[in-house]
Amino acid sequence: MSLRTLDTLGPLAGKRVIIRCDFNVPLKDGVITDDGRLRASLPTLNALLDAGARVVAVSHLGRPKGEPDPQYSLKPVAGRLSELLGRPVAFASDTVGDSAHETADALEDGQLAVLENLRFNAGETAKDDAERRSFAASLAELGDVLVSDGFGVVHRKQASVYDLAKLLPSAAGLLIAAELDVLDTLTENPVRPYTVVLGGSKVSDKLGVIDHLLPRVDRILIGGGMLFTFLAAQGHKVAASLLEADQIETAKGYIEAAKEKGVELILPTDVVVASAFGADAEHVVTSADAIEETPFGASGLGLDIGPETAAAFAAAIRASKTVFWNGPMGVFELAPFAAGTKAIAQALTEVDGLSVVGGGDSAAAVRQLGFADSAFGHISTGGGASLEFLEGKKLPGLEVLGWA
Repeated sequence: MSLRTLDTLGPLAGKRVIIRCDFNVPLKDGVITDDGRLRASLPTLNALLDAGARVVAVSHLGRPKGEPDPQYSLKPVAGRLSELLGRPVAFASDTVGDSAHETADALEDGQLAVLENLRFNAGETAKDDAERRSFAASLAELGDVLVSDGFGVVHRKQASVYDLAKLLPSAAGLLIAAELDVLDTLTENPVRPYTVVLGGSKVSDKLGVIDHLLPRVDRILIGGGMLFTFLAAQGHKVAASLLEADQIETAKGYIEAAKEKGVELILPTDVVVASAFGADAEHVVTSADAIEETPFGASGLGLDIGPETAAAFAAAIRASKTVFWNGPMGVFELAPFAAGTKAIAQALTEVDGLSVVGGGDSAAAVRQLGFADSAFGHISTGGGASLEFLEGKKLPGLEVLGWA
């Protein structure tokens, strides 16, 4: 089976099209601080509007507890979409209530409305199948067809992602199609040399990815908080740095497996160690095998890869034809510990081939550090979904669209 795409839905003029987007953007005091996911949704939204559809956009934002919570309202999203699209965007103050029906009914051809946060209704994320299907049935009353374009949630069996796609004629939008094209290349047909850069806090978050990709790549670079578990596996002391003691043997196994498969596993040779967790904390660069020999002793915290490691990682990335990166190299939110992540991002912009930023914190980092989206081959809109795809898992939100 192959993915059902927009052209399988037939003419859309005059039809009410529900589009499941991923508008889960960061907000601060009601202001969107990173609109990358909104901009990623524009190609599909414009295609539907230009086709004369009456578009009802639905999404979640944050983790409200199944009831309305003003701090998670999608109203700022509707406002920003209006600016990005250069046309009015209506907003419904509920999900399937009177406001949603009145707003959807008032749409004319080529007009767009955004409904309030789906997760204000407990049925969206319910574990109970009947409760989820009931909410999906209420959503289905608002449209004739469904376009699923929220890649960041396709690994979730949720009402608007899975159940709704069974109730209405459904197809994937342009964003999901583009994501799958890139991720399929990464797993099935990468141009070599192929390098995977993994960071973030925990080895346990990346076990499936390492298992699935180890036989498929030429080199793996390890940074972020997870690096300290690998250093411990090499027999080094890591002071008070983040350590998953229960994963040390797993890390040892990966080091051995990489040798057996001829995969170059590159671990940090130096790290930035701080006296405490904070932007104003005293910090030094030290060798990866001498972390407890800094002035901070056993209380030192490793918060970034060091400059020697950053240079080695960057060289390995630039020498590659395909690169996938998921997870920051350090605590990039604090300026003294952002250099490693920035070096990786810069190197990805210089790849002569396909460079992929794997969503989540990595996507947030490149934007916060001043890089344009266009500098990379692809920035995924779904960190967790990307990882699960690369683990080889079946994703319910894709299977229901025909992807096998």
